[in-house]
Amino acid sequence: MVIVFALLALAVLVTANWYLWRRLFRDTTGGPGRARRVGAVVIGGGWALAVAALVAERTGAPFWLQRVLAWPGFLWLALSIYLLLAVVAGEAVRPLLRRFLERRDSRRESAPAAVPHPERVPAGAPAERQDADGEAVGPPQEPRRAGPAPQAPREPAAPSRRLFVSRAVAGAAAAAAVGTVGLGTYGVLRGPRVKRVTVPLAKLPRAGHGYRIAVVSDIHLSPVLGRGFAQKVVDTINSTRPDLIAVVGDLVDGSVKDLGPAAAPLAQLEARHGAFFVTGNHEYFSGAEQWVEEVRRLGLRPLENDRTELAWFDLAGVNDIAGESEGQGPDFTRALGDRDTTRACVLLAHQPVQIHDAVDHGVDLQLSGHTHGGQLWPGNFLAEAANPTVAGLERYGDTQLYVSRGAGAWGPPTRVGAPSDITVIELASKQA
Repeated sequence: MVIVFALLALAVLVTANWYLWRRLFRDTTGGPGRARRVGAVVIGGGWALAVAALVAERTGAPFWLQRVLAWPGFLWLALSIYLLLAVVAGEAVRPLLRRFLERRDSRRESAPAAVPHPERVPAGAPAERQDADGEAVGPPQEPRRAGPAPQAPREPAAPSRRLFVSRAVAGAAAAAAVGTVGLGTYGVLRGPRVKRVTVPLAKLPRAGHGYRIAVVSDIHLSPVLGRGFAQKVVDTINSTRPDLIAVVGDLVDGSVKDLGPAAAPLAQLEARHGAFFVTGNHEYFSGAEQWVEEVRRLGLRPLENDRTELAWFDLAGVNDIAGESEGQGPDFTRALGDRDTTRACVLLAHQPVQIHDAVDHGVDLQLSGHTHGGQLWPGNFLAEAANPTVAGLERYGDTQLYVSRGAGAWGPPTRVGAPSDITVIELASKQA
């Protein structure tokens, strides 16, 4: 089944890229030539870079090589998605544009020809002569010189209507795709914006009313998003002056050796009750044990299926589901089994699908990430199929789930329709 699925995926990918090449290069040129060959190289080379970037990241290739491959390879992934979407949308425009041109040309062809006016003889010109019968024969003619008659300069042939339509649609599609990816990349590199959400908790005492938790997920430090991006995230969090900071997984895409310097600004996080961390699935692709120790060294407290009692509520954290392959999966019983159920409980769990275990263990609020809000529209529809909540606050029985869209991006450093965020959760007591 895996082989069949891989072959099917490959067939879809090849077909989609052949279609792109056809619409962007074959249909916009008059015949075989350099432009078509260049188009094949651009599309094939883009995918070669994208695959190489993914392989280099997963296999721990030299970090300099990861950085060289990451920018062009991952940006091509995003660009190819929106080129394909724009070209498909252009199929609806083609017949409309062709019909418009046909009507315009038919109006021009049916317009009445201009009637020439009789020429006026300028003052001082020789008078017309008359023959023996009195008929005008015009002014005296100069003798003609032998030689070829002069020819009017030839105008270059206009492209056919079909070729013009193909070029117009392809140009518009390319401009739309480049503009979309450019804006989406700028939105990520600019840094996440702050969202503020109030969450009432029935068990929260009056003294805990207004308690603020800064939630950040999916920072995804990588060969693309490095130390400068981490500094922006830290500065944004600190500017909110939270009581507690929750880093809910997918901090990195790479080893401590490569990305340790990029994560160094996390040591500057400031909150009255400290910063806490739980693993995400990408930590288990990057050496989870080493990263747990590294964030501890930077001053964050990892919650590995663990719990701490704060003044007004319990804060618990569970490992990500991906840790099961290493014998380090989530253990809700260990984290929550012996707690005082009369106290409010806030759980840090990377993936929203862990909400069902949270409900079973009487959690009041689960804070998650993982989905990126879909990151690249229309990826949100896929995210909705795989997660109970893609972004925002929802209730499941007596348990509330808040899902952040995340601060960074995985793969392409680009977001479309899913802006990055850092969320300040303000807890509200119903007794206040």
